[in-house]
Amino acid sequence: MHIAIAGNIGSGKTTLTTMLAKHYGWEPQFEAVDYNPYLDDYYKDIARWSFNLEVYFLKQRFRDLLNISHTEKTVIQDRSIFEGVYVFTANNYKMGNLSDRDYQTYMELFESMMTAMRYPDLMIYLRASVSHLVENIQKRGRDYEQTMRIDYLENLNLLYEDFIFHQYKGDVLVIDVDPLDFLNRPKDFALILDRINVRLFGLFSKEGTAY
Repeated sequence: MHIAIAGNIGSGKTTLTTMLAKHYGWEPQFEAVDYNPYLDDYYKDIARWSFNLEVYFLKQRFRDLLNISHTEKTVIQDRSIFEGVYVFTANNYKMGNLSDRDYQTYMELFESMMTAMRYPDLMIYLRASVSHLVENIQKRGRDYEQTMRIDYLENLNLLYEDFIFHQYKGDVLVIDVDPLDFLNRPKDFALILDRINVRLFGLFSKEGTAY
């Protein structure tokens, strides 16, 4: 079984992936941190190297998907190939860093890859407001994230909404995380577990109500 966790920067993907992997005994898979050989060139000339950079990331994420498809274990994945395509590459294109020709070629390549793959059994989308994302980003204090622009997060949020509700064709569980603190409040984590159990195993919550 393949479970994917989707959500904007600061939505809690990595935290929830880790917690669910521990709770269910699933195999966690985090996005590969392999060095992208186009990264240095990209920052010197973004428009020139965006296509190369995005195709390399697509190749890496497709490799991850192939590995998941060949394992007997249940894998829970922190960010999938679909977000890379429909959110981050789409944002790069929207910003004018990819030409129409390059973006069309990229999407045709992705669509060809998908003919050999199936969707995750469940994608869990952590839906968060920009203010919630900013609060979490500030709390974790990563230096490279502190200069992130609000409008960048807003654009990503819009693309996530379009991706989840209009483009993605697999099964999705949407969790509004603004009122939740699943890391520090066990009741909040239990609510998420109830909803996952209903979707994956057909189980009812402790109150006897299906979601």
